[in-house]
Amino acid sequence: MRHAPIDPALFVSNRARLRALLLPGSLAIVNANDIPQTNSDGSLRIVPNSDLFWLTGVEQEESVLLLFPDADDERMREILFLRETNDLIATWEGHKLTKDEARALTGIDNVQWLSQLPQTLHRLACEASHLCLNSNEHKRAEVVVESRDARFVRWMQQRYPLHSYQRLAPLMHRLRVQKSPAEVALLQQACDITRAGFERVCRFTRPGVNEREVEAEFAHEFIRSAASFAYNPIIASGKSACILHYIDNNSPCRDGDLLLLDVAASYANYNADLTRTIPVNGRFSPRQRALYDAVLRVLRASIAGLVPGKKWRTWQEEAEDLVARECVRLGLLAEADLSVKVSDPMRKPVKRFFMHGNGHPLGLDVHDVGFLNEPFAPGWVMTVEPAIYLPDEGMAVRLENDVLITEHGVVDLMADIPIEADAIEALMARR
Repeated sequence: MRHAPIDPALFVSNRARLRALLLPGSLAIVNANDIPQTNSDGSLRIVPNSDLFWLTGVEQEESVLLLFPDADDERMREILFLRETNDLIATWEGHKLTKDEARALTGIDNVQWLSQLPQTLHRLACEASHLCLNSNEHKRAEVVVESRDARFVRWMQQRYPLHSYQRLAPLMHRLRVQKSPAEVALLQQACDITRAGFERVCRFTRPGVNEREVEAEFAHEFIRSAASFAYNPIIASGKSACILHYIDNNSPCRDGDLLLLDVAASYANYNADLTRTIPVNGRFSPRQRALYDAVLRVLRASIAGLVPGKKWRTWQEEAEDLVARECVRLGLLAEADLSVKVSDPMRKPVKRFFMHGNGHPLGLDVHDVGFLNEPFAPGWVMTVEPAIYLPDEGMAVRLENDVLITEHGVVDLMADIPIEADAIEALMARR
């Protein structure tokens, strides 16, 4: 791991929260992710399984966690299994966790090598009433490659066909959406690193630079801070900013264009999510400034609207209404368009200019798990990302901050990242 050590008290607490939700007699099993394969004999760096990391802090391949709160033997109530290393592995792949290191990292006393998993699992499965297994149940997930979890579920059902099987994902979604103070601190660190990258880019950007050079400035700042990109960066100048998931990042930044930056850092697997829109030449034109200020007003109102008890759908409709009114001021919609009734919400007039969600939960995943059909609650961290897209004018403005919902109002985790148009221009003037 590149990041600083995390206090194992976070993971001890997280496991206790999960145990409280398990049915009596439940054995919960959480696997590491597969190592992503490329072509030939190539592979990528492993992406830690978010649930396993949340429960243990472990990022190592082939790791398995067993939680059995009702085990008769107290030593068997939580067990971590690790891949055992040897000289060959150490030579080719480097250091792997020792048992003592894993105990210190996770707060789990019973650490075993993976070779002991089959016999230990069989012993506990025979004692358990329910087997609680994991899967990717994010609503927007498009699962086309069989995962380690999917193979494990099939193997377990073949071996123990008469057990009661329970889904772990709904429990993890409910727990992970509510961030602890320790998690908020890690998210704040990711936001702080993102701020440094953004300020560096503002001082670098000028007419004639290429989008890829801007991306490289972010990479320099993130890597030197023991972080990485939270997602594929979007560096979109001019009309490319109207492509929601533009990732070519290979066009010149021209004088007079706006540059949309949807780029953020990931630190200790916790992700920031930032969007800013800046003028390539350092000064907004009157039209660009009017568009920018309109989106910023919606952002401010949407942040204030993140209150406990409100549902995402209501919040989204409020944002669309705000954007629609701004579009009237900008001459993009007529006043009559505000009262148009449609059976399909996607056909509202404002959707021509603002067609995506106004925000999502954020955490160990950029589009983090949670139940958006349930009311917002204290501890949720949400992105807020209104926008107006004008492909006919060759420009777009999207702004995005990350916000913690509390009982006493919201805490903007990106409050110190420049966002006012005057502040952006002043920062860019320091080039």
